[in-house]
Amino acid sequence: MKLNKNLIRRLSLVWLIMAISAASAQNSAVLDSSGQPLRRGVEYIIKPAITDNGGPFTLIDRNGSCPFYVGQRNVTADGIPVTFAPFDDGENVVRELSSFKVAFSGATTCEQSTTWKVDHSGKVDGRRLIATGDDPRYSNYFLINKSGELDGVYIIDWCPADVCPICKFICGSLGSLFENGQLLAALDGSALPLVFDRVV
Repeated sequence: MKLNKNLIRRLSLVWLIMAISAASAQNSAVLDSSGQPLRRGVEYIIKPAITDNGGPFTLIDRNGSCPFYVGQRNVTADGIPVTFAPFDDGENVVRELSSFKVAFSGATTCEQSTTWKVDHSGKVDGRRLIATGDDPRYSNYFLINKSGELDGVYIIDWCPADVCPICKFICGSLGSLFENGQLLAALDGSALPLVFDRVV
């Protein structure tokens, strides 16, 4: 009987170590352009990994009124810094495939949050736009995936499975949509590879 208990303990320990290793491998820290992990509350500029794909992310006044939308300016323009807030309140590092909120730093003329959210109210060319504002449910939660084999290059997805594991979402990757001379952030098209520059 002692042999069986020892064997069970050892196998349990081996399984626990394997589970922890698998979990940590799947949820690596997202790195900024200098190779440091993205941290809760620290300001970053989000910009395309390839400059031919537009400039840094900023607020876009799409229709002359609130809410503002997320989009890109031209390559030479400055972006607006953002901060990240992981879904897990105890987590201070943004991890791959883990839900988080992202918000532009500072206030706007719209008296609302600058937190990114999926705008489910209307589509442009069949694509969902990224607006700003709070959503009490799931629209504010995004996640980051590595883009291929390049270090420090990522794709932002909307698929809040951490927030509601039993829900069925129509997930999508963040890309750009050209509308009326402006580049808007939108889901359901080609993914836009991104880098994150820490604001110093």
